[in-house]
Amino acid sequence: MTTQYRADHVGSFLRPAALMQARSNTKDAAQLAEVEDREIRRALAKQKELGFEIFTDGELRRRNFMSDFTDAVEGLDMGDAVARSWQAGGKFGAVSSVTGIVTAKLRQVRPLTGHELSFMKANSPGAIKMTLPSATQFPAISFKRGISEKAYKDASAFLWDIVEIMKKELSRLSSEGVSYIQIDAPRYSYYMDPKWREWIRTEMGIDPEAALDEAIHADNACFEAARRPGVTLAMHLCRGNNRSHWYAEGGYDNIAEKLFGTMNVDRFLLEYDDARSGTFEPLRFIPKNKVVVLGLISSKLPKLEDGETLVKRIHEAAKHFPLENLALSPQCGFASTAEGNLLTEDEQWAKLRLVAETAHRVWN
Repeated sequence: MTTQYRADHVGSFLRPAALMQARSNTKDAAQLAEVEDREIRRALAKQKELGFEIFTDGELRRRNFMSDFTDAVEGLDMGDAVARSWQAGGKFGAVSSVTGIVTAKLRQVRPLTGHELSFMKANSPGAIKMTLPSATQFPAISFKRGISEKAYKDASAFLWDIVEIMKKELSRLSSEGVSYIQIDAPRYSYYMDPKWREWIRTEMGIDPEAALDEAIHADNACFEAARRPGVTLAMHLCRGNNRSHWYAEGGYDNIAEKLFGTMNVDRFLLEYDDARSGTFEPLRFIPKNKVVVLGLISSKLPKLEDGETLVKRIHEAAKHFPLENLALSPQCGFASTAEGNLLTEDEQWAKLRLVAETAHRVWN
């Protein structure tokens, strides 16, 4: 088994006000980079102060959790987007895609995370965690029928071009000293939620089970490219997180046996912060040599969770998966997009402190 990190986080942090202001007002790239560097050093120091043993840059250089990919490749028209209806607090609202639409063959013009990794290698106080979007994230939101066929015959052909780019990037990261690579894969929630399964069938014109099989095959191809001794490979699954919104609901039951049994990762970071996530029972399908990171703390809501309740829920999960192979994290990142979720930086750090303190309480 790879290194056991009991206190984990999904990777993205709220953008500090100084960084947001600089991004809006600073036209000089060097000046903006100075602000980014300063705020990333602050985030790294905060992670160390709170007791974490893995470190990210908080995705502070990114516009959103996918922009490392979209900024590094040509072929996506960022002026077009597919609208989505997301829900928060019982209300629906339109949220635009942040990936653009594929209108030409993809062409990689620079490494996806090269500009991030060099700084992390020079400044991280410990093991580096790098995050990337799953290749499966893009076909559902960037392949627009009637437009994208001029570049790719179908969404599947588009997916496998993305896989080749991601394989190269993951191989580079694992060979350059990155200890922990996490793939963010929220689109698997489509296969949990009946309304999104129907959307795959009608809007994408694909059988949901066949699409799930292909998605697993694609992500496994990416993980295989990164597999090296001492490198932790992880997948994060959630049901939407943009600006404290969500778009899918339902437990892991519909996909658990197939996904958990065949995805070649070391760690699953699973959303379990509210009733929409279902029960812990599907954890029984996860091989016992893997680690389950329980996302019990909400990155969407400002209210701080109760520590006693967290401990009880961890032990409840341990009825279905060994306690020694469990860990703890927030259910998602705090800023899937640069605008971030609807809480303050102080509230974010309080939640991360609770993660570290609870992990220490349960496992040390």
